[in-house]
Amino acid sequence: MKIIIFKPNDYARNFLRRCGYAAFEDPGTGESSFVRRLTTEFYPRFHVYAKEDDDKLEINLHLDQKKPSYGEGSHAHSGEYDGELVETEGLRLQNEIAYLIKERRGED
Repeated sequence: MKIIIFKPNDYARNFLRRCGYAAFEDPGTGESSFVRRLTTEFYPRFHVYAKEDDDKLEINLHLDQKKPSYGEGSHAHSGEYDGELVETEGLRLQNEIAYLIKERRGED
């Protein structure tokens, strides 16, 4: 699921932390992203890649059900990009970020 926020006036890291996400760096690739666990275990978890431009923040959200497997004949990634859980989390993120933007601007 893709979410685009125009002129957020803050860094992705700050918004996503306030929404319950933690910064995560993939030990295999070094790629930075954000995760929010659904339980005390590492999986399942919501996983976000954030891309910042001068005027917008683009969030790519999916649900990781389990650790990626790189064995022969298997898919490397078991992420879900749609479905009820992803849609609900996407809506939660949109609402939370809209609230945070209003709060930053001093709006009620």
